[in-house]
Amino acid sequence: QVQLVESGGGLVQAGGSLRLSCTASGRTFTNYNMGWFRQTPGKEREFVAAISWGSDITNYADSVKGRFTISRDNAKNTVYLQMNRLIPGDTADYYCAAASSRYSVNVYNVGTYGYWGQGTQVTVSS
Repeated sequence: QVQLVESGGGLVQAGGSLRLSCTASGRTFTNYNMGWFRQTPGKEREFVAAISWGSDITNYADSVKGRFTISRDNAKNTVYLQMNRLIPGDTADYYCAAASSRYSVNVYNVGTYGYWGQGTQVTVSS
């Protein structure tokens, strides 16, 4: 089993930046592809970004492409989401997730991930 703990959320003005971190424990981190999702009240959880275990493949939602960067440090069992040029529409609870399946187009799907963190809140003010 993998335990995931997110941190780094907070309140930021539009145009600002935040870096989210997600630290894993419990199993070998390099066994997992990692993803970031976000959710607002009343809406489904939506894909933000994903990264393969070796960092050679990344994918982004169109809404964040060019503004957000996902990365990972396997030595620290941590995946990051650098968020730049934030807009109010980025306001959400952000969740990291781990998937042991082979990296594929299914990284966009919530159901691909077997492990989830508790979430960290990001609020972008206008």
